[in-house]
Amino acid sequence: MSQAKVYFTKKIEGDSLVQLYEKMGVSLSGKVAVKLHSGEEGNQNYLKPEFVKNIIGHIHGTVVECNTAYDGARDTTEKHIKLMEKHGWSKYFTVDILDSDGEDVLENKNGSVIQKNIVGSKMKNYDSMLVLSHFKGHPMGGFGGAIKNLSIGLASSSGKRYIHTSGLENATYEDMFTSDHDSFLKAMADSAKTITDFYQDKIVYINAMVNMSVDCDCCKVAEDPCISDIGILASLDPVALDQACIDLVYNSKDEGRDHLIERIESRNGLLTIESAEKQGIGTRDYELISID
Repeated sequence: MSQAKVYFTKKIEGDSLVQLYEKMGVSLSGKVAVKLHSGEEGNQNYLKPEFVKNIIGHIHGTVVECNTAYDGARDTTEKHIKLMEKHGWSKYFTVDILDSDGEDVLENKNGSVIQKNIVGSKMKNYDSMLVLSHFKGHPMGGFGGAIKNLSIGLASSSGKRYIHTSGLENATYEDMFTSDHDSFLKAMADSAKTITDFYQDKIVYINAMVNMSVDCDCCKVAEDPCISDIGILASLDPVALDQACIDLVYNSKDEGRDHLIERIESRNGLLTIESAEKQGIGTRDYELISID
C-alpha cells in the first residue's frame, strides 16, 4: 500500500475544516452523512455545532448518530433526540439517529475476532459519509479517533455491545466490562472494515485535536483537557489519520502529553491502529502535509 496523504493545519477555525476537505480533492455526493459525536449530557469537551457548521453546510450533510449501549441521555432515540436539541445540533442541521428504525448486519468474513457488524438500518440511506472525529483519550480504547468513530460510533446500541464483548450474542451492559480487552480492540478494527467496504471511496475523514482530555465525549463527567490544542487533520485514510494524531501527541513538547500517553499505552490503544492496518483499512505510512 502506497504512502497516504494526511493534511494538517494549526488553525483551529470552522473555515479550516472546509479548507482541509477541499485539499483532499474529493467531492462527497448524493445524500451525505456526517458522523460525529453528539456529546453525552454533562460532557464539556465534545466538538460544538458552531465549530463544524461551515463544513456540514459546505457538503450539505445530515448529522447522524447511533444510540449508546449504556444508561445516559443517549441510550434511546427519544432521549438522544432531546439531547441533540439541547446541545444545539438540531438548531443548525438535520439530525438522524441511524438505529431508530432497526438494525442491519454488515459482514467481514476476514475479521480477526468478529465477522459481522450490527449497524443502524438507516445507514443504507446515505450515499457518502464524512467521519468527523474529536481526537482525545478514551477510558477503554486508550484513544478515540477516526477508527473508533467508524466502529463503535456507527454500531447500533446492540452492535456496540457486540463489539465491546468481541462477538457475544445478546450481550448485556455488564458483559462489556468482563470480555478480553485486546479482543475488543481488534473487534473495533474488524467492524470498521465493514464500513469502509460499504462506502468504498465515498468516505473521508477529519480529526480535530482540540479539548484533548484522557476521557471520551461519552463521559458524563470527563477530566478537563490535559494537553494544549494541536490542530486539525484530514485524510482519505483513517489509519494514517489516527497514526498521525498519535505521532503529534508523542512529539508534543506540552507537559500534559504524558498523561494522555499513559492513557493510550495503559489500554494498549495502538493495537487498534495496528489491527486496522492488518484488516486493509489503510496504512500507518503517511506524509504529513501542512496547509498553513
